[in-house]
Amino acid sequence: MKTTWYEIRIDVPASGLDLVCNELGELGCAGITVEERTLDTFVAPDPDADAPERYGISAYFPTEGDETTLRTQVTERLEWLGQLAPGLLPLSLQCRPVQEQDWAEGWKQHFSATRIGRRLIVKPTWEDWSPAGDEVVVNLDPGMAFGTGTHGTTRLCLEALAGLYDQAPVPTRVLDVGTGSGILAIAAAALGARRVLGCDIEEESCRVARENVELNGVGDRVEITGAPLESLEGDFDVILANILAEENIRLGDELTRRLAPGSALILSGILQEKEALVTQAFARYDLHGPEVTHEAEWVCLRYRKPA
Repeated sequence: MKTTWYEIRIDVPASGLDLVCNELGELGCAGITVEERTLDTFVAPDPDADAPERYGISAYFPTEGDETTLRTQVTERLEWLGQLAPGLLPLSLQCRPVQEQDWAEGWKQHFSATRIGRRLIVKPTWEDWSPAGDEVVVNLDPGMAFGTGTHGTTRLCLEALAGLYDQAPVPTRVLDVGTGSGILAIAAAALGARRVLGCDIEEESCRVARENVELNGVGDRVEITGAPLESLEGDFDVILANILAEENIRLGDELTRRLAPGSALILSGILQEKEALVTQAFARYDLHGPEVTHEAEWVCLRYRKPA
């Protein structure tokens, strides 16, 4: 049976694109397209391309709730945002139900093989790649879940993760919080982790991630669970949290509690204007760092727990 989603279409000024996409994500948006370019999470236009002054965006929400309620929530949130994004108001907003295949297939037009660091290749299932030397390949069919490696936050996490496997000792136990498509968990297993746990509270993300785990033949090392972080047991050599800044802060106690001595904590999904909020929140923990990397408007923070 085809899955139905609510499609919210909005006309957005270019200067407010990132802010609008971020707010829609916080409301539970499962994916966004801008003009006819599908984005893997919330991404700014290619800076090398000719950027128009306005964009038509489509945001996709699960149909668990009422369409009128969803429209009201989006309208209220964006009207509040209008004071920060000149030109956003008055809103031009449309809402309609759509079938999943009407937009999920759009990934194939915009996702191609990507090299991360020295060894890691992330590629879609419909492309061929012959690994050379010690390259490792992650095959991905993102479906409706976030994460292809092309978005700034995902790429920052993958680069940080890949760097950990270029030096000894390599991490063997990895936790991926908010696993989405499973890309970070699968990459960790491909790079050498022996036990990887990916958790996500979204049922669709867990389903897609499990499919991608099986696709890559790492089911013996990667487990995907819908259980919340608070219920998970054990400690880890690496914890990845590619989630929103506020969620990183909220889960700070739970994230740091599961760090093994000498382990790495990699946080992303953080807009630059919220970097200070996160670093201030994590300053109270016994951690070295952070090392900070940026891509476009996104930030990745890398901490190390003392051995």
